[in-house]
Amino acid sequence: MTAGRQVGIHRSGTFSLGGKVVHRLGFGAMHLADPDIWGPPVDRDNSVRVARRAVELGIDFIDTADAYGFGVTEEIRREALHPYPDHLLIATKAGRTQTRPREWVSLSRPEYLRQQCEYSLRRLRVDRIDLFRLHRVDPEVPFDDQIGELKAPQPSRRLR
Repeated sequence: MTAGRQVGIHRSGTFSLGGKVVHRLGFGAMHLADPDIWGPPVDRDNSVRVARRAVELGIDFIDTADAYGFGVTEEIRREALHPYPDHLLIATKAGRTQTRPREWVSLSRPEYLRQQCEYSLRRLRVDRIDLFRLHRVDPEVPFDDQIGELKAPQPSRRLR
């Protein structure tokens, strides 16, 4: 770990989110999937190493989504980092999917958001997600219904 790389993360400043203080410089995990973000990466071991290295370099906020590789980036994050360090913010989002490679559509019906939250809990192997966000506003669903579902308590789960 070089001092120069650490300085960049620490110079980004911090903010409080989900009860944790995290650096503004985070890591977007979308490209841990294949190049079209459609499935698993060609070199899964490398994606696992990249996720681990990000945390080694001081990253404490990794953003991913259920739609990235159909959940594969959440699985890679779990494989690389579970059990998660206390300082790492667990963040993911739902409300968007692909109908074919690189063709994204909003999908934020409340029952879909709840289902994707359940899937994310399982893939990340947590009983609580620190930050669960709406990926995109779905123009076909009343905004209050989308946000209302995100504000509703997360399902209670026991880890298996």
